[in-house]
Amino acid sequence: MDLPYTESYRIKMVEEIYQSTPSEREQWIEEKEFNLFNLESQKVFIDLLTDSGTGAMSDKQWSEMMTGDESYAGSRSFHQLKETVQKLTGFRHLLPTHQGRAAENVLFSALVKEGHIVPGNSHFDTTKGHIEFRKAHAVDCTIDEAFDSQIIHPFKGNIDLSKLEKAYQEHGKEKIPFTLITVTCNTSGGQPVSIENIREVKALSDHYQIPVFFDGARFAENAYFIKEREVEFADWSIKAIVREMFSYGDGMTMSAKKDGLVNIGGFIALNSEELYKECGNFGIIYEGYLSYGGLAGRDLAALAQGLHEATEYPYLKARIGQIEYLGNQLLAYGIPIQQPIGGHAIFIDALRFLPHVPREEFPAQTLGIELYKEAGIRGVEIGTILADRDPETRENRYPKLELLRLAIPRRTYLQSHMDYIAVALKNIFDRRELIKTGYEITWESPILRHFTVKLKKKKK
Repeated sequence: MDLPYTESYRIKMVEEIYQSTPSEREQWIEEKEFNLFNLESQKVFIDLLTDSGTGAMSDKQWSEMMTGDESYAGSRSFHQLKETVQKLTGFRHLLPTHQGRAAENVLFSALVKEGHIVPGNSHFDTTKGHIEFRKAHAVDCTIDEAFDSQIIHPFKGNIDLSKLEKAYQEHGKEKIPFTLITVTCNTSGGQPVSIENIREVKALSDHYQIPVFFDGARFAENAYFIKEREVEFADWSIKAIVREMFSYGDGMTMSAKKDGLVNIGGFIALNSEELYKECGNFGIIYEGYLSYGGLAGRDLAALAQGLHEATEYPYLKARIGQIEYLGNQLLAYGIPIQQPIGGHAIFIDALRFLPHVPREEFPAQTLGIELYKEAGIRGVEIGTILADRDPETRENRYPKLELLRLAIPRRTYLQSHMDYIAVALKNIFDRRELIKTGYEITWESPILRHFTVKLKKKKK
């Protein structure tokens, strides 16, 4: 018999969390106009809003925090991080930033212009926001299998080569500054991209003379799935797979708050010295000097250590094992989720869960609010609210998938918490036919509205 999943760490310090009552939660979410982002953290029992910067650092990372070099220029901690990134990714040049969207801002300031087209696999919200803010367009080229939550495909993050080539033929290298591969693909359910697909995207892009960049926020989790699901790499180490994966790119952005195992940080890694210099100008304007980029030396040092830890197989096996444990619990209860189970989160198919709630009343947001009221659990909508309005028509964009994401912080919650989450969702699922109406927007910002949107309950 195979030994069951277990955590690859033990606990040295705990944080008390308050378990509120249903009546308290009803009042609190109404006061916040039904936006889960607006809730104070002390009013949340299990916080699955994001896995970004919410994990626990190791004893070795805390040790690095104590020895960080706070020199403004050329600190030892920067060079420690640079050597780590070079060794892991193969990219020669490093620009630290304070987080992932800052890395996008710096890189896109250099590359993305009005009228440009940026193909990729289901760009995430901030990525699409940075593109559309510059009056450019993101083109989703993800394989069709990604948009049916019940289809089992080992690499639902893959790019459809026919869709990508169509974009290349229609727009050409003059209008396409690069293609972006997001690993793992968050918006399609934390789904991985295969090395085979990455190689094919690179070959096609080279033919059309279009660079390839990675959004590497969850690169280590992607490498884990490659090892587990792609036969060629079954005997490779995670670090070797990472190096192979990035060898097909011209550069990457990184939100280190995910697979860097830190609470703040990001970076850009590049091969081109010319692009590095151009990005460096924007980095100095937006982030700070080239060798710190909005981070303290101790943050750089903790990140260097975190990247080593995140690319070790035992850590990843425990990390993904916890996600699989929760996902299998939900499947046993008949709850529809994106399958196969992805890397950093469980994605619940809200259209199948709440078929009585109309799309224009935001079923995924409705389910997220119900989960909070039921058990004090905070998730996040990956659906129509996040998809935002079309920048030209200003009509709601209805994505093919309407998901509630439950993002699991790294090394933070226990198996009993997973059991609690599963039972809470089962309770809602058992009474799902009683939930017939959702919500309507009373106020929204013109871009990235889901962070600050205000809602009210739709009347029957």
